[in-house]
Amino acid sequence: MSKEKINEALEKYNLDLNDKQISAEVKTLLEEHLEENMTDEVKRFLMGSIELTTLKNTDCDRSVIEFTEKVNQFDSEFPTLPHVATICVYPCFAEAVKDTLQVDGVEIACVSGSFPSSQARIEVKIAETSLAIADGATEIDIVMPVGKFLDGDYDGVAEDISELKEACGDVAMKVILETGCLRDAKDIKIASILSMYAGADYIKTSTGKEKVSATPEAAYVMCQAIKEYYEETGIQIGFKPAGGINSVRDAVTYYTIVKEVLGEKWLTNKWLRLGTSRLANLLLSEILHEETKFF
Repeated sequence: MSKEKINEALEKYNLDLNDKQISAEVKTLLEEHLEENMTDEVKRFLMGSIELTTLKNTDCDRSVIEFTEKVNQFDSEFPTLPHVATICVYPCFAEAVKDTLQVDGVEIACVSGSFPSSQARIEVKIAETSLAIADGATEIDIVMPVGKFLDGDYDGVAEDISELKEACGDVAMKVILETGCLRDAKDIKIASILSMYAGADYIKTSTGKEKVSATPEAAYVMCQAIKEYYEETGIQIGFKPAGGINSVRDAVTYYTIVKEVLGEKWLTNKWLRLGTSRLANLLLSEILHEETKFF
């Protein structure tokens, strides 16, 4: 996208945001609607929206295969519960997941493009992304080049994202904004709009590798951007909060924001994903009404 096209796109959206006002709006929304969503039905839905993730320095083929086998076992042991939406791994493990996974409908996501920093030549990012897809990845998570964004190089940000989307082709691409590194709500709104116009199929809050990850306020701004983009273009974009989702209440918080801002059309495990692994056992325990450590 040229600077002119970027400016033209941004002019269509409300960027006059006040952080204190957004915090107040989020507080009111949650006070009015959070408790009504603390139900078994919602918890079951959220179970099916989890992106079960392992992104450790200690990952190896054996550990990733065992991780994937747990998803196979879950489908057998809990046939009445929804399986997770996705298994998310580093690109070098895409083939191991593909060869092990036996459950239909579970996507294989790979973090790519020099995760989590996005600090690499675009040629390297494209190669890593293309190899991940060749090895079996059915979704790709990339990180917006935050340094370029904060430096005001919006066309460079858009070019980076669009080139990686071209490498993805029909494979869904999530763009991680790393909202904890952005300065304010206006930054989050601009980053969301840039990413969507450049080719994002989903926008995602965080890598989980920074001190500040997903927050309700960031989620609210991103969902507002998705709503406005949908109204402007007719294109539906998915949303994924990730990092810092430490409790069932946290998960229901994000569900509530999506429900109230975006509506029922987004309440499927295609359009709402949760980037967390610790949540799986917590949700399972509440659904079964007994402490359960399966994953």
